[in-house]
Amino acid sequence: MGKTKITTEKNNEEIGAKAEIRSAENEAKKAPSKTPKKKVISGILHVEATFNNTKVLFGDKLGNTLFWSSAGSLGFRGAKKGTPFAASKVGDAIGSKASVLGVKDADVVVLGVGSGREPAIRSFMAHGIEITSILDATPVPHNGPKAKKPRRV
Repeated sequence: MGKTKITTEKNNEEIGAKAEIRSAENEAKKAPSKTPKKKVISGILHVEATFNNTKVLFGDKLGNTLFWSSAGSLGFRGAKKGTPFAASKVGDAIGSKASVLGVKDADVVVLGVGSGREPAIRSFMAHGIEITSILDATPVPHNGPKAKKPRRV
């Protein structure tokens, strides 16, 4: 029916050595390094607190995003995403990542009028990171949209 492949001991040894090399390469690729890739001493924390969700982004002073999280990405669903508890969990997650990176101080930029503004910042500060300034950049409408024309009957 088919050809049978005859292997010798030499071939088996070569195949075994190649397999060991491949497995070592795969382990080297899969093993995440526990040490951070770069040290950041100070950065900017952006907190976007809406009525429905709280998003927190941490970046360096140049504006590069290092990591982010939101209440929805942590598993909160529906109306629970906009709660102060969910915002504190988001701030806690970002604070732990920042402390591993070696962050000492951060500026804070807050957007939105949601209930998660303060809890996110407080839980971020709980990781020993000093807040140097807080800027409220919530967009405020100056005149609003144009009013509708009166209805003609």
